[in-house]
Amino acid sequence: MVLGKKDADPRKVVRKLMKAGKVKKKCCRSKPRCKKCPVLALQRAKTDVKKAA
Repeated sequence: MVLGKKDADPRKVVRKLMKAGKVKKKCCRSKPRCKKCPVLALQRAKTDVKKAA
C-alpha cells in the first residue's frame, strides 16, 4: 500500500482503497485469506503506518 504524508490514519487509507475498488466494502468471511478483505486491509495499513513512523 502506498501511503502519502497526509495519510497517517489507517482508516482513511482503507476508505480510499474502497472508493478505488481495490478493497471490498464488506468482509465475506468465507475465505480466511481474501486479498480484498477490508479487515485485512486495515491491519496492513496499521502496520504500514507503524513502519513509516
